[in-house]
Amino acid sequence: MRDGIIMSATEIDYYELLEVSRDADGATIKSAYRKLAMKYHPDRNPGCEESEARFKAISAAYDCLKDPQKRAAYDRFGHEAFQQGMGGGGGRGHAGSDFGDIGDIFETIFGQAFGGGGGGRQQPRRGADLRYDMEISLDEAFHGETREIEIEVSQSCETCDGSGATPGTGERQCNLCGGHGKVRAKQGFFVVERPCPTCHGRGSIIEDPCNDCRGEGRVDLPQSLQVDIPAGVDTGTRIRLSGKGEAGPRGAPSGDLYIFIHVKPHAVFQREGTTLLTRVPISFTTAALGGCVEIPDLSGETNKVDIPAGIQSGRQLRVRGAGMPVLQGRGRGDLVVEIMVETPTKLSKKQKEILQQFRETETGDECPESRGFFDKLKDAFGG
Repeated sequence: MRDGIIMSATEIDYYELLEVSRDADGATIKSAYRKLAMKYHPDRNPGCEESEARFKAISAAYDCLKDPQKRAAYDRFGHEAFQQGMGGGGGRGHAGSDFGDIGDIFETIFGQAFGGGGGGRQQPRRGADLRYDMEISLDEAFHGETREIEIEVSQSCETCDGSGATPGTGERQCNLCGGHGKVRAKQGFFVVERPCPTCHGRGSIIEDPCNDCRGEGRVDLPQSLQVDIPAGVDTGTRIRLSGKGEAGPRGAPSGDLYIFIHVKPHAVFQREGTTLLTRVPISFTTAALGGCVEIPDLSGETNKVDIPAGIQSGRQLRVRGAGMPVLQGRGRGDLVVEIMVETPTKLSKKQKEILQQFRETETGDECPESRGFFDKLKDAFGG
């Protein structure tokens, strides 16, 4: 576009249109074309005449410069090389252009390639993958087990053996696409290929569909499956059952079934990977004098945990190898015991007397953290 006027491909130098130098190689020219084609494609700029004209112009320029013979003629004679029969009509559209390059642009913009040039049949699509959410206990995650599940899933039709055709009959070649599975259609500036609307890209048509599956080659049936849950699984673990998903249409391969594991909360233990955590309350006398507690783990073994004298609330004690098993590995994680010092809420008269006697003998050195805190208060607030 110059001074508000939309220019045609025959009014602007092709190299200038593609924003490349005259000595640019083929790869540079192709890269520049793809970038500009994506920018000015009409579907990305609906209703914009300037973008549409620009898109046609850069397409015509690329159609010329990608061809060594056309490029040589253009370099020598300019636009006149393609006028009055001199050389192949470089600015006359893309009926004979490279569908691979146009297809690359369409694939980038629309997510699928329209080009191909050869028109091969569309391969039968694989069946869909399925998801099944399974909830298990922490104990089941520790030991692992085999679960049986029942799901309703598309399976290959036994009547027609997955072909979709009534037994004794078959398929015939599609008349519209001639068995290629694709048809070409001209849409303004482009000639594009699409899957055949009659046979949906298969290249053939079932004349007498199976009554049980209505020509799909698959039917929905309940299916019982055994799922092996390995020891050590955690929430988010995904177990893949190959080929146990939805059957593909007309004999195409089946998809996969994915089992997503969800581990229920446990009454005693919390889990962090292979580590198990639990909070254990102890009396203030045990905290002061020391002692021992026994903690069973998920394997059924009892772990003795020594409590050092003077332990404080929040202190964590670690028991090696008493946690969760390593998934698909060897060994186990750890068990972490967090201590909670419990203050008694009900005291007998004698207990109160004993504690009163103890308080009368306190010097402040018994609880250094408390003494240190109040010393800081004095310093901060001037005694």
